[in-house]
Amino acid sequence: MSQPILAVTSGEPAGIGPDICLDLAFAGLPCRPVVLGDKNLLQQRAERLGKPVQLVAFDAQKPSGKQNGVLEVWHVPLNDICEAGRLNPNNAAYVLQLLDTAYQGISDGLFAGMVTAPLHKGVINNGGGRFFSGHTEYLAEKSGTKQVVMMLAGGGLRVALVTTHLPLKDVAASITRPLVESVAQILHAGLRDKFGIDKPRILVTGLNPHAGEGGHLGREEIEVIIPALKQLQAQGVEVRGPYPADTVFQPFMLKDADAVLAMYHDQGLPTLKYAGFGQGVNVTLGLPFIRTSVDHGTALDLAGSGKADSGSLMVAAATALEMARNGTR
Repeated sequence: MSQPILAVTSGEPAGIGPDICLDLAFAGLPCRPVVLGDKNLLQQRAERLGKPVQLVAFDAQKPSGKQNGVLEVWHVPLNDICEAGRLNPNNAAYVLQLLDTAYQGISDGLFAGMVTAPLHKGVINNGGGRFFSGHTEYLAEKSGTKQVVMMLAGGGLRVALVTTHLPLKDVAASITRPLVESVAQILHAGLRDKFGIDKPRILVTGLNPHAGEGGHLGREEIEVIIPALKQLQAQGVEVRGPYPADTVFQPFMLKDADAVLAMYHDQGLPTLKYAGFGQGVNVTLGLPFIRTSVDHGTALDLAGSGKADSGSLMVAAATALEMARNGTR
């Protein structure tokens, strides 16, 4: 049986994306990771880092051979020069082209999933065109998906978010009963269908300190979250809460749970990243295909230094492979 082919976008060219992608040549994963990026940039970075990687052009019609130190590359040319650690807005379109190419390959049935190295939102926005808020939102719009859910996994935890990249001042107004219900449903389906968990158990945080303390510290729990959880429970979704966010991540709470659903980005992710930073994976649930990503940013100061850790990328690739084996795309 042929091995699944994973598209790996190399991300911001001035960051550590090209560096960590090179390590896939030695990962020994039971799949074919194909790096999408400028082959000349990858070659230059390999030479700079002293990594003995042989880059070969990807050909879907030929077997990979799975030789240690050999990396298949789908060449996407840079728009302009690239120097490690120095952002160049002229390459913003190149970064988006990597995503577009990976998406097209998935649509054509070539790739079993997409793994993304970090990009830099600021330089993409500075490069002109429309506002870019992140991988998750871009791929959702690209695929015509009305709603997706960001879930990070690492350090023995899975944490999904009701809201993602919003200013804190906008979070409370954005949390509605329909949103909590739909996010929990997508999370439940993703854990069941993509991770093989028959009956997912989900803990839900409150929005306010102490989960609102009975309405004394806010009424979102009473008016929005609790009614949503009751409706979900009536539908057979095992959700419990809302729990105070400062206690829900204790081992005695997590021991019989498969995931935590947090209300906003910096409520749920600091604990997870503390527990498993550098070994975590970002999973986009709700898309009609598999997409995973690293749990860190572009680390411009480490680009080309040899100090970047590729652990999160390896976990992201392994997770995408696990999801592919569960029979979903």
